Amino acid sequence: MHDVEVLDSHMSYREAGRGPAVVFLHGNPLSSHVWRGVIPHVAGRVRCLAPDLIGMGRSGKPDLAYRFADHARYLDAWFDAVDLHDVVLVGHDWGGVLAMDWAARHPDRVRGLVILETFLRPMRWSDWPPQGAKLFRALRTPGAGERLALEQNAFLARSLENGVKRGLSEADRAAYAAPYPDPGSRRPLLQWTREIPIDGEPADVAAVVARYDDWLATSLRTPKLLLTFDAPSVLVSPAVVDWARRTVAALDVVQLGPAGHHAPEDLPDDIGRAIVGWLERQRLTASGAPAP
Repeated sequence: MHDVEVLDSHMSYREAGRGPAVVFLHGNPLSSHVWRGVIPHVAGRVRCLAPDLIGMGRSGKPDLAYRFADHARYLDAWFDAVDLHDVVLVGHDWGGVLAMDWAARHPDRVRGLVILETFLRPMRWSDWPPQGAKLFRALRTPGAGERLALEQNAFLARSLENGVKRGLSEADRAAYAAPYPDPGSRRPLLQWTREIPIDGEPADVAAVVARYDDWLATSLRTPKLLLTFDAPSVLVSPAVVDWARRTVAALDVVQLGPAGHHAPEDLPDDIGRAIVGWLERQRLTASGAPAP
């Protein structure tokens, strides 16, 4: 792990390998720990960097609202602090949203994009299964969300339990729990659940998704890879995958085996090999433009 000053705080990140930069962005309620099994497959071909988002993992926990815009601002500053320019982005869950947003705002600095289990388009409450809708409505309700996520720490436990099919070792559970020892430290986890753009709210995050959807559809020269899994989740349902095939420019879709929402925990080897194969096909393991 490395550490760098970012704005009024600091961000920690993993780094391995040499060559063109590939940045791995995690989601909620995880950290860069989720990439520990994926990066070894990729680091032999490229330089891999995986930050802990602000307020998460080993990164600093400044006094913020932890809205999407806050995360984007600190991530922008991290990219500048580590002096990254031409990158391939790999994003899972909210890391995928941050990756697509960053690419749409910095198209001249992005050489490729890999996404999995993320928000490809705005959602509706009708997309959710009843049990999931009940939980996330509760998390978005003032008072109830604070009790569940901050006081009881129930969201972290449920997410790890339901999002990983193979189960987690006690050591890995402890690694994910360590950054959140008290209610105040868990504010980023709760706020992420309230940032999901559902039926147009919050409006500013829905606008972010609309903006990067335009970029996804028009960025013909930027190769993209969507990883899907057996037993698809609400985020990447067959309907969403069909929409992506019809809408997203320069897209490859690779389906892997059964996995939960936190797919890098279930299939790190398969995901790593799929990313390496795609990088090589696109000639993204060496400097210069991808193959025409």
